[in-house]
Amino acid sequence: MGRTFRIYLAGETVLLCRQCGNHLAVGEGVMSKQFTGQHGRALLVQQVVNTYTGDAEDREMRTGRHTVRDVFCRVCHSTLGWKYDFAFEIDQKYKEGKYILEREMITEKPESKRDLGRPRIEELPVRELLARV
Repeated sequence: MGRTFRIYLAGETVLLCRQCGNHLAVGEGVMSKQFTGQHGRALLVQQVVNTYTGDAEDREMRTGRHTVRDVFCRVCHSTLGWKYDFAFEIDQKYKEGKYILEREMITEKPESKRDLGRPRIEELPVRELLARV
């Protein structure tokens, strides 16, 4: 297996792993802050980086049955939340392919004032980044 490269993000806020400070997502990618996870409040996020997922399993949640995968930090292997693979309810289909990051497992870092003049790096799916290399 080869060397693992980490992706560093920039934006108004960057979501980080609470344990190790690994960059996970940008604040602009947060779709909703009105979710609840196993440890309390959670965020619905479009895309995350520097993570890996576990095996798919069906879970019964407050909003119905879903096929999900746990999401882990690539650096410290902490459980951060889960990814929605499939929603059985029609009105929950918008969650498919999205991620839940639990607030208890992450922290937010606002962009520093000295970086305000720098252009923002848009969040890209990992496959697109790797295809450019």
